[in-house]
Amino acid sequence: MERALTTPAPKNATAPKTATTPKSSAYAYLDLLAREASAVEFEGPILQARAAGADSATLEELERAKVAALQVRAVLRRRAKREAELSALFDTASDLAGLRDLDAVLQAIVHRARQLLATDIAYMTLNDPERGDTYMRVTDGSISASFRRLRLPMGAGLGGLVAQSGTPYNTADYFADPRFRHTNTIDVAVHEEGLVAILGVPLRLGTQVIGVLFAANRSARPFAQEEVALLCSLAAHAAVAIDTARLLQETRAALAELSEANTLIRAHSDSIERAADAHDRMTGLVLRGGLRGGGVEDVAAVVTEVLGGRLTVLDDEGRPLVGESGDLEVGVFDAAQSSRALGRTVKRGDAYVASVDVGAAPLCTLVLRTDHPVSDTDQRILERAAIVTALLLLFRRSVAEAEGRVRGELLDDLVSRPELRGLGDRARRLGVDLDAPHVLVVARHDGQRERGAFWASSQATLAHGLATARGDEVVLLLPGDRPGALARRVAAELSASLGRPATAGAAPASGPVTAVASAYAEARRCAGALVALGRTGDGASAEELGFVGLLVGERREVSGFLAGALGPVLDYDARRGTALVKTLNAYFGTGGSLSRTAEALHIHVNTVTQRLDRVGQLLGEDWQEPERALEIQLALRLHRLRTHMPDA
Repeated sequence: MERALTTPAPKNATAPKTATTPKSSAYAYLDLLAREASAVEFEGPILQARAAGADSATLEELERAKVAALQVRAVLRRRAKREAELSALFDTASDLAGLRDLDAVLQAIVHRARQLLATDIAYMTLNDPERGDTYMRVTDGSISASFRRLRLPMGAGLGGLVAQSGTPYNTADYFADPRFRHTNTIDVAVHEEGLVAILGVPLRLGTQVIGVLFAANRSARPFAQEEVALLCSLAAHAAVAIDTARLLQETRAALAELSEANTLIRAHSDSIERAADAHDRMTGLVLRGGLRGGGVEDVAAVVTEVLGGRLTVLDDEGRPLVGESGDLEVGVFDAAQSSRALGRTVKRGDAYVASVDVGAAPLCTLVLRTDHPVSDTDQRILERAAIVTALLLLFRRSVAEAEGRVRGELLDDLVSRPELRGLGDRARRLGVDLDAPHVLVVARHDGQRERGAFWASSQATLAHGLATARGDEVVLLLPGDRPGALARRVAAELSASLGRPATAGAAPASGPVTAVASAYAEARRCAGALVALGRTGDGASAEELGFVGLLVGERREVSGFLAGALGPVLDYDARRGTALVKTLNAYFGTGGSLSRTAEALHIHVNTVTQRLDRVGQLLGEDWQEPERALEIQLALRLHRLRTHMPDA
C-alpha cells in the first residue's frame, strides 16, 4: 500500500485506487483508533493521499473520515474517563464496607479526588464545634508545612465560606476572586503552597456540615460541573466513613460501660452484628445492582429480615416503591420532613421514619412499622437503608438521564441538522425505526422545564421513541399514525404532570429522515395556532384545524382541504354535468339571497332552491352554519383560483 502511495504512476496509466479509496481510509483510521493513536496522527492518511496525488473528492472523503474518527476517539476517551470515575466510587464504597482505620479511608478519598480531577493537590478540613472554626485534617500533594497546619475561621476564604454555607464553591484564580473574604493567615498559607485554582465541596451528615473536601491546582484552571458533581460524590462517601467511625466509637463506649452486665453486652453485641451484617449486605447491593437501577426490594428485604416488622418505601412524590401507602397517616409525612431536617430516624406512633433528601428535595422515605421498640443502633440500620435506597435511586436516575441525553441529542440533530450522515443508524441503535410511521409532537408549557423534560424522556423511553427539551417546549417523536389523538394525549398527561396547561401540536413524520424537521416546523406552528385560538391546554394536528390547519400546515394540502370541505359537490358536478358549485358561488356572492342568485344565474328561484337542497343532501344539513359556511366559502375561493373560474 505504501508503494502505491509513493511510486509515480506511468503515463496514460490509471492511478491505483486502493491507496485513496474510502474503504482503505476507513481501515487506516480504524487502525489508529485501535492503537489509541494521538490526535495529530489522524492527519497521516490525508498527507499520504495528498502526496500520492489523490483528487479533491478523495481528499474530501478522507477529511470526513478523519473528523468521524476523531469524534469516535473523543467518545471513547470520555467513556473511559467515566468508567474510571465509577470504578473509584465503587472502590470507595468497598473501603467503607471493610472500614477499620478512619485515617486510611480519608487519605484514600483525598488521594482519589486528586487523581480523578487531575489536580496538583487535594485536601480535607473538618469543623471544630468547640473552637468554631475548621482545621486541616488530610492532605495529598502538599509541600507546605504551614498549609498542613492551617485553621480557617468560619466564612473566611473559600473553605471557610463552604463550611459556613454548606454550598460548593470553586474559583479559577483564588487571589483575583473578590467573592471570598481574604485574611493574611489564609493568603500566606495558600501563597506558600502555590495554589491558584481551588474547588471545595461540603461534607454533610444529614443537614449538618462537618467539613470540606478540596481539589486545587497551582495554575489557573476552571472546574467543570461534572468535576464538581464527582467531588460531591466523594465527599458523601467521606461523610459516611466519618459517621460510621462515630457509630463504632459509640458502640465501643457502650460495650465498655456495660462490660459488667453480660446480658446487656450480649444484646449490644447482637445489635452490632446485625448492623454490620446489614451494612455489608446493603453496601454489596450498591456495588452489585446500582448501575442496573434495581435493588430497592432487596434493601427492604434486608431491613425486614434484620429488624422485623413491615416496611414501606416511598419515592420523592410519596408513591410506594415497596409495600402499601394506604394506611399511612398524615403524621408520617410530617415525620419524614423532620427526619430530613434532623438527619435521623423519627418515631410517630408505632412507625419509625427515615427520609433522605438531595438539594432540599425529598428523594426517598422508609417507614418501618413494628410491635416492639427499635433501639438506637437498629434505627441507624434503618437510616443506612434509607441512604442505600437513595443511592440506588440516584444510580437509576443517572442511567435514565444518560439515555435520555443520547435520545435527546439524536432528536435535536433530526430537527435542526437533518443533513447529518448516520442519523438512521443512530436511531436504530436506540431501537427506533425511522422508516416506520411516526408522529412528531411539540408541547408548549410555562415553566418547570426540568420536570417537563423528565416526563417527555420517560414517555419516549416507554414508547421506544425520542424526546428532547427546547426552551419552554418539549418535542417527542413517537410511533403512530394518528397525530391528533396523540397530541391530545400528550397535552392532557403533560398538563397533569406539571400541574399547569400544556398545549400540543402534532404532525406525521413518516418517510425520509428529513421529514422529521418538516414535521417539527408544522407541529410547532400548530401548537402556536392553538394558543392563538385560545385553546391552551389542548392538542390537535394541522389537519384537524380545518382552514387554520391549511395555513399552518407544512405541506399546504389544498386538495385535501377541498376534498374535505367541498368534495361531494365537486364529484356530483363532474359526474352529472350540473352547476352546483356555480350556484354556491352565486349564492354566497349575493349574501344568501335566493332571488338575487336566480337573477345572477338567469334561472328560476325554484331551480335555485332545488340545487341548494341537493347541496344540503351532499354536504349535510349544517352546511349553512357559520363555521361550516366559512370553510365552504374558503374552499370555493381556492377552487376558483385553481381552475381560473371567474367570480360570480
